[in-house]
Amino acid sequence: MEDEFRQRVRDWMAAHLTGEFAALAGTGGPGREHEHVELRARWERVLGEAGWIGLGWPAPHGGGASIAEQVAFHEEYARAGGPGRLSHIGEHLLAPTLVAHGTDAQRRRFLPPIAAATELWCQGYSEPEAGSDLANVQTRAELAGGRWHVTGQKVWTSLAHVADWCFVLARTTPGSTRKEGLSYLLVPMDQPGVTVRPIVQLTGTSEFNEVFFDDAVTDADLVVGAPGDGWRIATSTLAHERGVATLGQQMQFARELDAVVERARATGAFADPVVADRIADAWAGLQGLRHHALRTLRNDDPDPAAASVAKLLWAGWHQRLGELAMAVEGAGATLVDAAPYDLTDAQRLFLFTRADTIYGGADEIQRNIVASHVLGSR
Repeated sequence: MEDEFRQRVRDWMAAHLTGEFAALAGTGGPGREHEHVELRARWERVLGEAGWIGLGWPAPHGGGASIAEQVAFHEEYARAGGPGRLSHIGEHLLAPTLVAHGTDAQRRRFLPPIAAATELWCQGYSEPEAGSDLANVQTRAELAGGRWHVTGQKVWTSLAHVADWCFVLARTTPGSTRKEGLSYLLVPMDQPGVTVRPIVQLTGTSEFNEVFFDDAVTDADLVVGAPGDGWRIATSTLAHERGVATLGQQMQFARELDAVVERARATGAFADPVVADRIADAWAGLQGLRHHALRTLRNDDPDPAAASVAKLLWAGWHQRLGELAMAVEGAGATLVDAAPYDLTDAQRLFLFTRADTIYGGADEIQRNIVASHVLGSR
């Protein structure tokens, strides 16, 4: 059955990543999120029409696909060169959170447009003083006149410039500190009280943004869980962040490694035993990432620290791959053309992966999480 499903995905991708969508193959990945945004949005809607969005959501909300089928979809999507996903945050972060913690009305309102890719989402967690230390959130919200009034700033908000909605972690209990008094609000982006400012990255592109809420509003019933229970809901969302889609991410890693190997042959760098050893180490590390992900996904009693272990593993691995890509290119890898500084694939990979050990929870925070679960709080 899994082989049949995998072949169905493969055939569908071959039939649909053609025509106007052929230009999307291999685009929109890390450091390239600016590419073909409007065309990728149309591609998302084609995916939705075919039922590929929400594949892993439980029935009756989604496709109810098995873990093996979800793995097959993400691997075949990446193998075919499917473009970077614009609906990822809604599909893989918010939707499972609503299935687990939302009201029936919230699920009826938001799951269908996520599945159809007619509404895109961003995540309002990190702030200038609350990055990896998420419990230090200072954005506040007050319930008045039947609506939540939100004021504050979020930062590193991926895809905020194209999102229709944002799930926002805000402090709703005056005087509360740390994990207490937070609420998980669903806030529309298209309103006068929301300002989005792109942040230019080392790669010269702007995949993430800073978002300012200045008395932005949302309806009173658009709080997921009870008011003040936002920390529990927010951590539930984070648990979904490193789910089955990581297998597709690893297929993208494999393509990047293949490109490095091809360049090593072309430049003669493979003849250097040190470079050859680093390539072998990268290949072995990638196999380890895959087996760890599969073991975690198929564990009926999941280790709460497994997601942090996975983040530590792939972030360091991917960063080392960027360094290897530059080593394979040699001294010329340090040169760029004049403005606008069009980067090579190796340069883009190297520069973008500098952030891998920071975003999504810095390595230091991930190690603290692992230690607290393994050793207990001390």
